[in-house]
Amino acid sequence: MLRKLALGGIRSRFRDYAVLFSGLVIGSAVFYMFLSLATNKAFLTANTMVGMTSFIFGFGEILLVIITTVYIVYANSFLMSMRQRDYAMFMMLGAKSRKIAQLIFIETVTVGVLAAVAGILVGMGLTGVAGHVLMAQLHAPATHFSVVWPPAILWTFVFFLLMFVVGALINAHNLLKTPLLDLLHAATTPNRLKTKKWVLGVQAVLAVVLLAIGYWAMSQLAKLVLAGIAIALVAIVLGSYFLFNSLLVWLIGLLKKNKRFAAKGLHTFTLSQLSFRIRDYTRILAVVSILFALALGAITVGLGFEHDIPDLASKQNGYDAVVVDPNAATLAKAKRLTGVKAQVNYHLKQDKKHIYFNAAELDQHPLLFAQYGRGPVQYTKVTGANFAKEAGDYESQFDQFMTKQVAGKQPAVLSASAFAKLDSPVATAHTWRLDDFTANYDQLAALNKAIIAQYGKQSSAVYGQKFTYYDMINGAFSGMAFMGFFLGIAFLAMLASTLMFKILSGASYDQSRYLMLQKIGVRPGLLRKSVRQEIGALFLFPGLLGVIHVLFGLKMFVGLLQEPYAHLALPFGLFILLYAIYYILTVWLYERIVIQKDIATD
Repeated sequence: MLRKLALGGIRSRFRDYAVLFSGLVIGSAVFYMFLSLATNKAFLTANTMVGMTSFIFGFGEILLVIITTVYIVYANSFLMSMRQRDYAMFMMLGAKSRKIAQLIFIETVTVGVLAAVAGILVGMGLTGVAGHVLMAQLHAPATHFSVVWPPAILWTFVFFLLMFVVGALINAHNLLKTPLLDLLHAATTPNRLKTKKWVLGVQAVLAVVLLAIGYWAMSQLAKLVLAGIAIALVAIVLGSYFLFNSLLVWLIGLLKKNKRFAAKGLHTFTLSQLSFRIRDYTRILAVVSILFALALGAITVGLGFEHDIPDLASKQNGYDAVVVDPNAATLAKAKRLTGVKAQVNYHLKQDKKHIYFNAAELDQHPLLFAQYGRGPVQYTKVTGANFAKEAGDYESQFDQFMTKQVAGKQPAVLSASAFAKLDSPVATAHTWRLDDFTANYDQLAALNKAIIAQYGKQSSAVYGQKFTYYDMINGAFSGMAFMGFFLGIAFLAMLASTLMFKILSGASYDQSRYLMLQKIGVRPGLLRKSVRQEIGALFLFPGLLGVIHVLFGLKMFVGLLQEPYAHLALPFGLFILLYAIYYILTVWLYERIVIQKDIATD
């Protein structure tokens, strides 16, 4: 009987449960996606050079547990708010407290278990799709990456089951202690807090101090190491909460006092909507700002590592490809290169100790050797005149001109006449410089295989290739780029789910207020404008704070990334676009619930 009542309650409020359930599914899917990396020690060890990665992911797990706990607690309170009126009616009809408690337990745990199972399955799907797409895009081997990871399955299910069991017990306890009248009218009871001004002032000061401490800790990560991550984690989470708790209350009060602003359109109604449930908003917006920062930060860092891979490879070699006396197969592969911006041939001769370049050719087309250092790639032009001075600084970059037969010989230069007199076979070195190295990845990989087949794997001509450097650097950094993109996608999904879920979960309560305004003659256009302003504020504030978190958080990667602040337009622009899409979708769904197209006015 209890099971029938529980299932009947879910069916009767299917639309509200669908919002709740979809949010929980995404939450558990993100939890699984994160744990599939965080608990896979072999993957973390094989795909990053950063020794602290396991510890960083450990702190990330703690942060994710905190965020997910807040999310589940809120979901439980929403689940309780949907059914507490029904429970009160059962109690008025004589149902025993023990039976009501069992009913609450069955409903809550059933929703939690189903969400956990569905979320794990969705998480596996997202892990597989995101993982394989990213590996193909980054040319990342992603060693030991696993879509189905048993420890992640176990801990995700155990965590969600435990949280919902505890939530069910708390819900039952709170319900049985609450008077019947309070249960019947809970949906219309505002959460507005009468906070004293000095309390708001103290919270504002605490917010600034805590955020400053958190930002300082991130900038001093090289000195503080693990303690810096812990300090930043605690300080920024608390600082974000206090900032919203003080800023929103103060700002809403300030706007309400501005009679000119409040009297325009439905501004008073919009501000009242925001203040009606301000307690829930401050907590959820703090969580959203952290999720925003994690998602945007992960994607920004991932893009930073992806940009650094070809950049670092370019600083190892001035040419995208070099082949000495290519055979027909090797030359055929080289002809497939696209976007060739320069193709120069050099003639070489050798004796017992040296391999010689023709000074006249170098004066006409200087050798280009890349300089290693931070910032944009700089090149040194080596001519016949400065060859002796510069050659020693770029010894490794001469390897690409050395075939297996001449490996170990020293590069040198001869005048045109001396070069012509030297009795030695002439070899031709073909060099290519391309507009886009990564766009030619497949062609260069095929060319590299052809060079290995022609000269042998141990040839200096293979070691000196830019593709060889790229492959080595890609193996070291692509794992970090992969993790950045992967976690960014995961946190973006949870961010959207959290904020949309919070806003849409209150739509059923707001429906009566919007209906009342429609019945007294307020135009639907004005109501839609009010909805956009209200939801826009809820998206804007955590978004701004999240951006600030990211800008300070990038300080942690100054030692790892070449230029952490140099390429922000793409990740920020892309993320803001996706965030705007979520905003538009949320507004559309909310309007469909609260604004009636056809209403009876009698």
